[in-house]
Amino acid sequence: MRFTFAGPGRIVFGPGVVSELPGIVVGLGERALLVTGGHPDRFQGIEDGLGAAGVFVTQYAVTGEPTVAMAEAGARLARAEGCQAVVSVGGGSVMDTGKAVAALAANPGDPYDFLEVVGRGMPLGRRPLPHVAVPTTAGTGAEATANAVLLSPGHQVKVSLRSPGMLPDMALVDPELTHGLPPGVTAATGLDALTQLLEAFVSRHKNPMTDALCREGLARAARSLERAFRDGSDAAAREDMALAALFSGLALANARLGAVHGLAAPIGGEFPAPHGFVCARLLPLAMEANVRALAARDPGSAALAAFAEAGRILTGASAGADAADAAAGVQWVRGLCRRLGTPPLSDFGMTAAAVPGIAAKGLRASSMRGNPVELTQEDLEAMLRAAL
Repeated sequence: MRFTFAGPGRIVFGPGVVSELPGIVVGLGERALLVTGGHPDRFQGIEDGLGAAGVFVTQYAVTGEPTVAMAEAGARLARAEGCQAVVSVGGGSVMDTGKAVAALAANPGDPYDFLEVVGRGMPLGRRPLPHVAVPTTAGTGAEATANAVLLSPGHQVKVSLRSPGMLPDMALVDPELTHGLPPGVTAATGLDALTQLLEAFVSRHKNPMTDALCREGLARAARSLERAFRDGSDAAAREDMALAALFSGLALANARLGAVHGLAAPIGGEFPAPHGFVCARLLPLAMEANVRALAARDPGSAALAAFAEAGRILTGASAGADAADAAAGVQWVRGLCRRLGTPPLSDFGMTAAAVPGIAAKGLRASSMRGNPVELTQEDLEAMLRAAL
């Protein structure tokens, strides 16, 4: 057995820990780029706290899904303002932008030199600016990953800027920042975390450390995602989901993902579909397709046992026949997605005509490399048609 495991330089977790942010940032430099979502006034208190600590703040607002151009513009702003650090406070889009800005600010030039799939995939020559990631949603786990997912509009696909140096220097995870999330956002982000935990748990690149994180994360998501959706003020459920999201990020960064995220990338590049709901719509279908393919091609696979264990964790069932446990897990996920209002992909404008192209792009996606079994174009097309 041989594996490596990497994460943020330091993780601080707990209710109220966002109050520690100014003291952390002041140690990184006197000027910082504060990356936020489309309503930066929500974080005026954070900006004021940084200012009181002696940090000169330049704001950069991310409106919508981050694109390559948005990351490049943020990097130019950071260089022009002499920023010595980046602080990202927001959801996955904000943190991905922060990671990309920190990387590109230190590595000027054509971003496509460094992008996967649609670019040259070259390594970064210089270490990114110091970066502190502060999630305000419980979903992507981007505070713990070494890549930034960016939309390349010209290629109609989401791709990654990736480097070990892009792991945030600090992940500051305060569950209280998620208490005000509306039900729809809670559902979409939480279902993304659930998908990441499941895909990492059965990935061909999994290891004992990621397995431990996934087991704990799946148990917390199983008992708390729907509770957080029903009652956003449930502090215990919010804390569970903040941990589940963090664990999902750590797991995917070290074990990779699978077919769901492989298909979600091109879908998100072509249609205005919330990433978490795309993942949720595809997840039970991908679980079924993988179990069916593994049973036919590799019945002794450890991934089949992992699917069965995931089913037991999600349903709370005791150990039983593997096939029944895996099937029960699929039904549990399908029921949860229905109760949380997961819409069909056709609601976002996707049609049957788009299916072959999406499947073909999915086969080339970097996430597909972690899938526990090689799925065919026909397998992926069947999943997509069922998700319409």
